[in-house]
Amino acid sequence: MSSLLRHLLYAAAGAAALAGTAGAQLLPSVALPPVSLPVPTGNVPVAGPILQNILGQPGAQQAIAPTLDSVSGLTEGIANSGAPSLLELRRLRLQELIRSNRSTVESDGSGLPVRRGILAVVNPDSAGLQRALSAGFRIVRQDNDPELGMRIVSLAVPNGMNARDGLKRLQKVSPQLQADFDHLFEPAGGSLAPIAGALAAAEGAGGRRVIGMIDGGVASHPSLAGKTIEQNGFAGSPQPTGHGTAVASLLVGTQGPFRGAATGAQLFVADVYGGNRAAGSATSIVRALGWLSSKRPQVINISLVGPSNRLVQRAIQIVQSRGIEVVAAVGNDGPAAPPQYPASYPGVVAVTAVDAKGRALPEAGKPTHLDFAAPGADMAAALPGNGYTKVRGTSFAAPLAAARLALAGSPARLANEAAPGKGRVGRGIVCGACRIDPKAVGAK
Repeated sequence: MSSLLRHLLYAAAGAAALAGTAGAQLLPSVALPPVSLPVPTGNVPVAGPILQNILGQPGAQQAIAPTLDSVSGLTEGIANSGAPSLLELRRLRLQELIRSNRSTVESDGSGLPVRRGILAVVNPDSAGLQRALSAGFRIVRQDNDPELGMRIVSLAVPNGMNARDGLKRLQKVSPQLQADFDHLFEPAGGSLAPIAGALAAAEGAGGRRVIGMIDGGVASHPSLAGKTIEQNGFAGSPQPTGHGTAVASLLVGTQGPFRGAATGAQLFVADVYGGNRAAGSATSIVRALGWLSSKRPQVINISLVGPSNRLVQRAIQIVQSRGIEVVAAVGNDGPAAPPQYPASYPGVVAVTAVDAKGRALPEAGKPTHLDFAAPGADMAAALPGNGYTKVRGTSFAAPLAAARLALAGSPARLANEAAPGKGRVGRGIVCGACRIDPKAVGAK
């Protein structure tokens, strides 16, 4: 039996066991409707024959169609099986996101999800914009952000066109316009559905350190009680999610033996999902960056991944010019996956994850540059409402590195405390002592 086959068979068994544990979720197990997995078209299968064996398992379904409250999209067995299965699962996951949200999401032509029929233009000149309108494009939204000095115009493509053909048409009639798709970004370690519960509220007096995060909304939790947390929504009103709650707890949470990495910091949360996994668009991320920039944080944590996008890149450049560090997770689709953004933008602090033995996670992505590693497995984070769960993924390493960066003051100073690790860990492991043993807090 080949090594790959052994790993995939192990993954199938692991996925079945995983479905019955809370370790794969940020919520207790609940009855969910079955996931409609992609089906073959004609004689073309959606996956190789070995991978087909695991697609019916609940764990694999969670990997392909995650919710906003889960934290492990992949089993360790699948991650260890290598690039073929990781890339295939990534393709199926994006395909399922598009398929299940056809009214609002479409493919950009290469399998990446974008807002259906919408293009976004950065700081358009009046002549170029007028040519676009004369060619059948229609303005559906304008955002003038005084904090970033950016004007974003969202255009609906001409009737009968998809976004891909619309972008080609726009580039032909107004080549000077800085236009792009309104790409969707995903959580980099599990994903996000709204939960029934209260949002974490601003209760504390606030500290000298200020941290921003772009994610899903943050639920109330005892570890966040008394903290200074302000939330704002950029895809509707903020909605509490498991992913956002876990990230926030790793930043500022404190309860008994559980401690985040910057417990005294003020936290500003920009929710770019509003409880909808088919949100998280580039335009919402730009608006979130503008709001967070106005709060003058030392660091902004982004535990999300997506393709390179002109809007997001420009907004991050402006934020960085204000002296604000941006920290981002590298993703969990394996080193053979395309580099993920914003982690791969110049100057963004790209963070990967290591396990309790200091080994880089096999599912961690390979960005164009890698700065640091931080704990991202064999550790606990907060569950919405109460309690803790085991988490795994670069989503949960990034906030630890972001918190330490806020305290250190600069990447150079942070590098001074980096420790050696095993595998690709950039300049080393930071916040190694920040890992909270799941047993210490009774993580489920």
